Order: sequence, then structure tokens, then C-alpha cells
Amino acid sequence: QVQLVESGGGLVQPGDSLRLSCAVSGLTFSNIGVAWFRQGAGKEREFVAAIRYRGRDVYYGDSVKGRFTISGDNGKNTVYLQMNVLKPEDTAVYYCAAHRGIIVSSIPSATNYAYWGQGTQVTVSS
Repeated sequence: QVQLVESGGGLVQPGDSLRLSCAVSGLTFSNIGVAWFRQGAGKEREFVAAIRYRGRDVYYGDSVKGRFTISGDNGKNTVYLQMNVLKPEDTAVYYCAAHRGIIVSSIPSATNYAYWGQGTQVTVSS
């Protein structure tokens, strides 16, 4: 079956870094796009970053641009999210999601992703 498993979350202080991983199975990794979304307590689900098929292109939400980096490792079927200079407002459950074909303009919309992981908690607090 298709599985997306996030890992790497935790409790950190403002200014710290975390590296999240999304391990994908049950899908041909080179033929999917993967994105990270997050949802803080009492907030709507927010687009964070995405990578298209075979690393064709990458996209970032405005709130994380310049601080976060998305990348993929085809050999490990894993997508990473390197998060630097973390802020309290980054506190959220982070989800990875995958699709097998959407138009570019649909990338930031969570409803366009068919496969989801269970999420990993990131808490940024002093």
C-alpha cells in the first residue's frame, strides 16, 4: 500500500534548525510530486514547500522562503525539508503529501494531493 511517513520533528528553540524526512513507499518516486503542509493549533492548513517530479522544480510558501529548503533523494525514496532559523510561528504539525499529476497552479492546494502522511509535530518555543 501507499505510505508516506514523516519523521524528524521535535521541540526546539527559536533560531534552531530541524530536518524533516518523508519516506515514500508504494509509489514510483520519480513519477510523483511531493509537498509539505503544516497546520498549527486553531489554524488552517498551510502550504510550506513542494518538489515536482524528479526535482523538476521547487516551490515555497512566502512565510518560509529563504529559511526552508526542500530536496529529494531518489535512492532512498525520501523527501526532506531542512528548516532553519525556526520561529515560534513555525510550530505546527507538518505533513507530507504526494500526487501523481497536477498542474503547477494547483501545487499549493492541499485538496489536490491524494496521499498523505500522519504528520510530525514541530514545536518552537523558548
